[in-house]
Amino acid sequence: MVYKTWLVDDHKLFRAGFKTLLNRIGHIVVEHELSNGADFVDLLKHEKPDLVFLDISMPVMDGSEAAEKALSLYPDLKIIVLSMYGDYDYFARMSKLGVKGYLLKSADFKEVEMAIDAVLDNRCYYAPELVQIIVHQQDEKMSHETLSDLSEREIEVLLEICNGLSSQEIADKLFISKRTVEKHRANLMLKTDCANSASLVMYAVKNGLLDLK
Repeated sequence: MVYKTWLVDDHKLFRAGFKTLLNRIGHIVVEHELSNGADFVDLLKHEKPDLVFLDISMPVMDGSEAAEKALSLYPDLKIIVLSMYGDYDYFARMSKLGVKGYLLKSADFKEVEMAIDAVLDNRCYYAPELVQIIVHQQDEKMSHETLSDLSEREIEVLLEICNGLSSQEIADKLFISKRTVEKHRANLMLKTDCANSASLVMYAVKNGLLDLK
């Protein structure tokens, strides 16, 4: 299967180079290139891609606002965010919206392939360098509780949250009720002092639960 891919970035030189890289991947075809979030959202009203690479910093409409509008149109739209830097606020907002892929623009070919495979498989991909930057930013704010405070089931739920699964998807996978999953999620946030799923990902990375290699 060939996946129709859109590339949304305001830098022509980057788009040209990234398109060349993507064209080396047999099941990816770059169908549209757009230079800002507004044009991307407008085109979405008429067409739907299989995969979107979306820059964070753009004129007219930035990637964060564009992702919010795009996912309101197509909640299952597969988006990989592109960034030149690590910023927790952007990461947290994108994670809350449902974006599952995060890449730095310095990523190599192998990492881009890994991100594509994960997101197309409905899993999350977090660029290791990006996450380490964010973990460092958040280090003083994060809980220093040990993993021994979490039950085996809570750790299982935490890992599935990191994979981007919804409460219902986690319930189906672990053969428990959605209500039980949501109780575990609440306990996780209480025990780790995390406010959202993005913070839980940071916690998992910091404590060696999430292998980003």
